[in-house]
Amino acid sequence: MSNTDTSTMLIAAIANLQEDTALALVRQRLDAGDDPLLIIEDCQEGMRQVGLRYERKEYFLAGLIMAGEIFRQVMELLQPVIEYQVSGQASGRILLGTVEGDIHDLGKNIVNMFLSCHNLVVHDLGVNVSPTAFAEQAAQMRPHLVGLSGLLTSSYDAMRETIALLRVRGYQEPIIIGGGQLNEEVCQYVGADHWTTDAVTGVELCQRLISGQVREGED
Repeated sequence: MSNTDTSTMLIAAIANLQEDTALALVRQRLDAGDDPLLIIEDCQEGMRQVGLRYERKEYFLAGLIMAGEIFRQVMELLQPVIEYQVSGQASGRILLGTVEGDIHDLGKNIVNMFLSCHNLVVHDLGVNVSPTAFAEQAAQMRPHLVGLSGLLTSSYDAMRETIALLRVRGYQEPIIIGGGQLNEEVCQYVGADHWTTDAVTGVELCQRLISGQVREGED
């Protein structure tokens, strides 16, 4: 069976909430030496399809919960492999959280794990985080960058409010927004510096930004 076949099957298994099939495919791909980051990208696509089905009312809350549980088990399989393979030279501090009004945390949790594997200190505020909580923690922690996560379109206003408060409070480092439905227009609307729609790209972006700050001698 080709990589394309197993990729398509894994995406479909996640989207269809087929737990046993999805986990078996992940194990099969790991045994074959497949890149765990590619496996995660396929799982993210499956989760994106779950989200679309939820928005179309084909799935209900129970479906989202089940998809999250499947994804959690997938990450348990992948994490040891990722930690063994990944090494990073950058070091820095990152403040992370899902903005107020949104409780989705799968993408954020993947980013958190990847960043930690790259020897970055991550302070994760969790979900439904108020603008004030972000601003207060940023003042204490003085992170090299702040990452705001949000899956719902309704989270854009919360992102905008959070970023405005961070800037008013004097935080001038990069702010990244992350979520499956983001684009440049949303980035400009909320006032962020960068945006990303997937964990792997987001981590690479964080590394580049922090490496630049460290080279410039920031503590």
